[in-house]
Amino acid sequence: MAAVIASLAGALILAGIVYDTARLITPDEPRRPPLARLRGRRASLEEAERWLVGLRLRHRIDTVTYQLRMSALARGQRRTTAGPSRAWGGRHG
Repeated sequence: MAAVIASLAGALILAGIVYDTARLITPDEPRRPPLARLRGRRASLEEAERWLVGLRLRHRIDTVTYQLRMSALARGQRRTTAGPSRAWGGRHG
């Protein structure tokens, strides 16, 4: 009975090793990212949106820049390609 349990435990350990090795070797992840990563990305985009609204309410950016950046956020981009050159006041800090 002990030999059966030992061989079963060894087979499970070996299967885990093979599985981990195969995941390390494969170049691509599954097509859909894990749910935790999606939640993190959405939370990040929501935080960027809140920050952008704050900039607009404090008149730190003009309407056109605000619309361009919100459009980029809607497409899932946290940073615009124009960069901070269009913002009033430049970069601080």
